[in-house]
Amino acid sequence: MLSRVAASFYWLSRYIERSDGMLRMLKINYASSQDAVQEFTWKPVIRIFAGHDEYSEALEDSSREVLKFMVTGKINANSILNIITLARENARSVQEHIPKDLWQCLNEYYHTVKDPRLEKALQREDPIGLLDILIKQVMLYYGTIEITMERGEGRSFMNIGKYLERAIQSVDILDTKFGSVGDNPDLLTDTSYWKHLLLSLGGYELYLKTYREGFEAANILEQVVLNNDFPRSVIYSVNNIQRYFDRLKSDSNIDTFREMSFQIGRLQSRIKYSSVKTIEQEGLHSFLTQIRKELYGIGNALNEYYFANS
Repeated sequence: MLSRVAASFYWLSRYIERSDGMLRMLKINYASSQDAVQEFTWKPVIRIFAGHDEYSEALEDSSREVLKFMVTGKINANSILNIITLARENARSVQEHIPKDLWQCLNEYYHTVKDPRLEKALQREDPIGLLDILIKQVMLYYGTIEITMERGEGRSFMNIGKYLERAIQSVDILDTKFGSVGDNPDLLTDTSYWKHLLLSLGGYELYLKTYREGFEAANILEQVVLNNDFPRSVIYSVNNIQRYFDRLKSDSNIDTFREMSFQIGRLQSRIKYSSVKTIEQEGLHSFLTQIRKELYGIGNALNEYYFANS
């Protein structure tokens, strides 16, 4: 497979996964902003998904303005509109390698976001219903991949991109949310705070089934980092990065493969043989910072060895 084709598959998938995480977090945080007992702020969401620039830092905590900036904002490089445009450009470049149904599905998602009526509706109608429409577009896309995409190298690169993006998101969300607890210890016993964190990651129902003693920070940390059965946990994502990377092994890339496989395996072992106790002893922020660094290292290695710095 050509390096540019592999890179397009990888980035297409990362952009779609990023949009999914953003939409889910926007939905839950909008709901939280409407019924929050304590003072609500959008700053953590903006920090995770938009970074720091003059505009985002000056953005007021107006829910409608934040949604406009994060969903349809043209000046926000990481808005849903802009990243889906990039996803579509990557898909167009490999259109002959993907099923027609998948291209049509992505095209529909793009035009739904691009529709000028969406921006107006976000200001006037119920935003949760509109965000649900976009979330269903992502779910339709993933379902279409599952039943139409050839089980070859292209799909492996797509899944590596998806799970790398997902792991980075989970790390960023945990780091930001637990960092806010350090600034405001009252949040430690705020049930709604932890509930919204789990809802934004799609882990609320699993948590209720797994832990009977209520919302505790240690249990949430365990689920989001160490639970092999939680699809958005860090360990689940890293296990799948290893799983799909193993499928790229061939006689022509054996040295590169071994080097990267060691890099992924080292991260996998670091998480697998951690516990809530050892993470707390090391310091959660320090632990998550190191995990994030190694995840970015895997992304950089893919770029260097497989995508020819494309």
